Amino acid sequence: MNFSDSEIVASIMTEKNYKPVKEAAQADIIFINTCSIRDNAEQKVLNRLKQLQSLRKQNPNLVLGVLGCMAERLKTFLLEEQQTGFRVDMVVGPDAYRDLPQLLLDVESGQKAINVILSAEETYADITPVRYASNGVSAFISIMRGCENFCTYCVVPYTRGKERSRNPQSILKEARELSERGFKEITLLGQNVNSYNFTEESAVKTWNFPVLVEAVAAINPLLRVRFATSHPKDMSDELLYVIARNDNVCNAIHLPVQSGSNSVLKKMNRKYTREDYLERIAAIRRMIPGAAITTDVIAGFCGETEEDHKKTLNLMEQVGFDFAFMFKYSERPGTPAAKKFDDDVPEPVKSQRLQEIIELQNRLSLKSNREDVEKIFEVLVEGKSRKSDKKVSGRNSQNKMVVFPDKGYQPGDYVNVKIMDCTSATLKGEAAD
Repeated sequence: MNFSDSEIVASIMTEKNYKPVKEAAQADIIFINTCSIRDNAEQKVLNRLKQLQSLRKQNPNLVLGVLGCMAERLKTFLLEEQQTGFRVDMVVGPDAYRDLPQLLLDVESGQKAINVILSAEETYADITPVRYASNGVSAFISIMRGCENFCTYCVVPYTRGKERSRNPQSILKEARELSERGFKEITLLGQNVNSYNFTEESAVKTWNFPVLVEAVAAINPLLRVRFATSHPKDMSDELLYVIARNDNVCNAIHLPVQSGSNSVLKKMNRKYTREDYLERIAAIRRMIPGAAITTDVIAGFCGETEEDHKKTLNLMEQVGFDFAFMFKYSERPGTPAAKKFDDDVPEPVKSQRLQEIIELQNRLSLKSNREDVEKIFEVLVEGKSRKSDKKVSGRNSQNKMVVFPDKGYQPGDYVNVKIMDCTSATLKGEAAD
C-alpha cells in the first residue's frame, strides 16, 4: 500500500515539474513514506531521518518530509526538533498528498508545513501513478482506502480513516492502460480488499470485490490479477468461484490468521473463530485445488498463554501455509489493546514463541515446495536472477519464486517451467517448452 502511495506522490510531483532521482544526495526534496503498524517500522524511520540530516550540510535548502501513517500518528512530535534531535520540514498524512505542492510553497516561505486531515472521500482515483520503480511487468492498483475492522492491536483505522471504495470505472481504466503499456500482472490493493463495495450513481449496478476482480480479469486473458489483503470474515464463496473460473486470476490467497486461539482472536477483535478460519481454508482447498495460502501471525499478544501459542502452531500445521509473515506483538499507543490490555507476555517469551513459529513455517514452506518438484508451472519472467546472470526468475500463479536457466527470455515472457529442485523459499527448474 505504501509503495502504491509513493507512486501517487511521484505523479503529483512530476506534474509540478519535479523529477525523481536515484540517490538521496542528489535530491532537493526527500519524502519518507511511513508505516506505523509496528514499533520496529517507526524506529527505522526515525533512524533514517537522523541519518539524512547530514545532507543539509551540502544542501542547506533540502526539504525533508514525513508522509503516511506515521505522519498522522506522530504529527506534532515529528516537528519538535528539540524532542527528536532532527529537523523535519513537512508532515503530511495519507489523504493530503494533493496538497504537497502548496505545502512546499509554505516551506519555501520559511514555515513548517503540516496537513494530516483524514478524508471520507479521497481515493486518488483520477491520478495515474508514476511507475517509477517498476520492473515493467508488475504494477499495483489501489482500489480502496481506510479500514473499519478495528482489530484491537492495529493503528490503521486511526491513521488511514474510514473505508471508502474507489470508482470501479477508474480502476478498470487504469488496468486497461497498464495492459496496453505491456504490463502483464497487476495487484489490487486495499487494507481489506474483500470489503470493496461501490454503488454507481445510476444505482443500476453495485460492485463488490468478486465482481470487480472478474471485470479486471476480462480486460486481457494474458493479464495476471492478484490481490491483497483479504480478511477471513469476508472471504466469500463468490470470490473463490471467480478465482476458480478465471485462469488469469492467480491461485494465491493471503489470509491473515494472526492466532490459532479463539480466546486470543476474541481479544484481537478479529470477528472470526479458529473454526471459521479452518472452514474458509477447507473451502479454498475444495474450490481451488493447488492454491497457495499465505498468512500473518502475531506471537505474544496480550494475555497469550503457552496453550494459546500451541494452538497457533497446531493451526499452522493443520493448514500447511506456503508462506507467512511472522512478528512479535508490538503495542501501538492509542489502540484499544494498549488501553484495555496489559502487554504482559515477557519479551524473551515472545522471542522464543516467534522463533518456534518461524522454524515451523520454514519446514512447512520446504514441504510445500518439495511437493511442486516434477510439476510444470507457467512462470511470468520478471528479470535476471539475483544470484546469476545466466538465470532468470519469475513467479508462478501461486506467487512462488521460480529460478531457471536463461535462454534469451525477456521480462514479461511466459515460460512453462518444470521444477527440478527447491529450497524453502525458491523453486528451481528447467524450461519445459
